[in-house]
Amino acid sequence: MPKNPVLLTRSRTSAGLDFATLTLDNGPLNLFDQATFDSLAEHLAELSVDPPRALLLQAAGKLTSAGVDVHVFDGLSPKQAVNLWTVLFETIIHPLESLPCPVVFAAHGLTLTAAFEIALACDLILASTDAHFGLVETVVGLTPSMGGPQRLSERAGSGRARELVMTADLYDADTLARWGVVNAIHDDVHRAANELIRKLAGGPTKAHAATKTIVSAWRTAGVGHADKVTPVVSGALFDTADVRTGVRSFLANGPGNAVHAGR
Repeated sequence: MPKNPVLLTRSRTSAGLDFATLTLDNGPLNLFDQATFDSLAEHLAELSVDPPRALLLQAAGKLTSAGVDVHVFDGLSPKQAVNLWTVLFETIIHPLESLPCPVVFAAHGLTLTAAFEIALACDLILASTDAHFGLVETVVGLTPSMGGPQRLSERAGSGRARELVMTADLYDADTLARWGVVNAIHDDVHRAANELIRKLAGGPTKAHAATKTIVSAWRTAGVGHADKVTPVVSGALFDTADVRTGVRSFLANGPGNAVHAGR
């Protein structure tokens, strides 16, 4: 039986709070072939039904990913290509962004094409000091089609997005941190990512989900729309145990003593 190219593990913090990890493990280059896309989509469908309090995406081996296995594109008709991209949005990018919990991506070595686009769909991107990123689809006459240009534009500006895509150059973690794409750089990115994911899992998950809803509203229709959405989204949090116990704990004991049990 062939090895699953993406592994899903569910774990608990010392306080018993659950978090999940998706690990890409598909050989030395961690290429995204059809089996990898299918495996990732299957796991995200499972997580959408039973979401954790936080999710970490990472890769095994010397690099995150050298990109897509070009065999995926060989012989596709325009209609088949449209279907491919539509399915990848519907089964990977949008479900990933819709998870009601913080999602962290840990990048090391090379993080190219599909892997970079998936990283851009996550809430936070951590990178190792040796990490390099690229959207290099132009080498086969394509443009990134899993949402990379638009999500890179959101983080770094449209001019930077066009530069990165059109040149097909590799960009180091320091550059992308200056551009606002990478959130933090670490010598040991996997250790840092695991510490962060445990911290996020211990936080107010429903409040994190509300933050994601408000940011999504801004992305969809701007500040005005987000302003209209915010009162309802934030107001609903006052019906959660996290807010009730958090406020009482703050008043009685000061900040930092609340226990967030909601999810």
